[in-house]
Amino acid sequence: MTKTEQQPRSIAEWVTFSVASLILAIIVSLVGYTWLNEKNRPPILSVTKKETIREIGGQFYVPFEVVNTGGDTAESVQIMAELLINGKVTETGEQQIDFLSNGEREEGAFVFSQNPRQGQLNLRVGSYKLP
Repeated sequence: MTKTEQQPRSIAEWVTFSVASLILAIIVSLVGYTWLNEKNRPPILSVTKKETIREIGGQFYVPFEVVNTGGDTAESVQIMAELLINGKVTETGEQQIDFLSNGEREEGAFVFSQNPRQGQLNLRVGSYKLP
């Protein structure tokens, strides 16, 4: 046998080659699919107040949840709360969420010295920045 002659590939080599090619094709397809379908959508942030307000030691804990339903990640998400009693802002609060990716949820709570049930509590997203 000379150096220029090659032996035919064995079945094990063909199976290994086929499996490796299939894995590579799947990875390339997934990357292409993600690239084509990932539209650079901005973050869409929403904040909701949970129903249960707890009173402990004369302080009222108001839990909330913030959700990013948009495409991009948001950083430094600022959540603001205003408690209005008799039409006047009596207390305010701010929360900072460091990082909120697509589909991610974070929970927190605002703490007030006055009962939020006796007035109107407004929660909103104040700002965010893109990474």
